[in-house]
Amino acid sequence: MKARLPRGYGASGVSNLQQLAAKAQKMQEDMDKVTSELEGREYKATAGGGAVEVTVTGKLEVKNIEISPEVVDKEDIEMLSDLIIAATNEAIRAATEEKNTEIDKISGGLNIPGMF
Repeated sequence: MKARLPRGYGASGVSNLQQLAAKAQKMQEDMDKVTSELEGREYKATAGGGAVEVTVTGKLEVKNIEISPEVVDKEDIEMLSDLIIAATNEAIRAATEEKNTEIDKISGGLNIPGMF
């Protein structure tokens, strides 16, 4: 009696597996390239009508903070702190959204743990 393999597990299954592995490797290379490009970009966001401007890199590192002198009030440091936090979070959100959008374009929304 001969054992029968399910469809896709014969000689052609190996070929399909190799093709899948090659596609996954290409996808990973494309994602690495996009990630590298995005890490070189800068994202700016403002708060308080432009009173505070924060620049972050694609690596999500704060690069620069600009504060208008008129919002510096030693009696209201909490407001200034809130403006800095708001602008920083918005810049990080913009960088993260762009990265997710670009990665989704490559992966088609596919999420394989450990790959991306």
